[in-house]
Amino acid sequence: MLDLMEHPGPRRSAAFFDLDKTIIARSSTLAFSRPFYAGGLINRRTVLRSTYAQFVYLLGGADHDQMERMREYLSAMCAGWDVQTVRAIVAETLHHIVDPIVYEEAVTLIEQHRAAGRDVVIVSSSGTEVVEPIGELLGADKVVATRMMVADGKYTGEIADYIYGPHKAIAIEALAASEGYDLKDCYSYSDSITDEPMLALAGHPHAVNPDRSLRKLAAARGWPILDFTKPVALSSRSRFGETWLPAAVVTALAAAGVALYAARRRARTVGAN
Repeated sequence: MLDLMEHPGPRRSAAFFDLDKTIIARSSTLAFSRPFYAGGLINRRTVLRSTYAQFVYLLGGADHDQMERMREYLSAMCAGWDVQTVRAIVAETLHHIVDPIVYEEAVTLIEQHRAAGRDVVIVSSSGTEVVEPIGELLGADKVVATRMMVADGKYTGEIADYIYGPHKAIAIEALAASEGYDLKDCYSYSDSITDEPMLALAGHPHAVNPDRSLRKLAAARGWPILDFTKPVALSSRSRFGETWLPAAVVTALAAAGVALYAARRRARTVGAN
């Protein structure tokens, strides 16, 4: 794994992660099509269309034109949805949908960045109602995601802030200015050529499961290329309550427990004598 302590700096640092096919193995938005169907938000035809879109996305990623078509499709699909209903469905099905498709390698990277004192920031073109709960599940410090327009508690179908392509870089620059991040000491991770502005903004860009264009660009620029292949259920990792803990912390807690148990046994033995 990478030496994440290699470039310390006097200012704050962060690791910026794309979400889809970088942290999780699927499209976060399309992954919830079946729960949305069960909740009465979409019909069967839309579920089938979402499944097909997911398949195409997994095969080849998405270029600019495909992302624009996806944006238009999702905007039209969610027009009129009740915001609280969406939040409730995501909350109820989050572990079932997202838990099994998180990359083991991404979780390890997140743990290492947090151990190095860096903020972990998820930057995604998916909607905040989906990305924020996923970010909380993963222990991210901040989430930057697309925001939909809302009127009377329902989505209008219009987008207030689309976090895609160069807009990701703009959002990261704004966040860096407000949080005091030194972008030269920051890390960035994405799978798509459309995220080149976001990747190039950080001092340490990484291509993760890159599409063909990004793989070629990363090779030309000397960016590390990471291939994540091991989706793992977060529930199978060590957890304390609702927050997963890094392996080192779990090991320390286990060692402390063993030491406490041994001390109590010695005390009982001395007392008996």
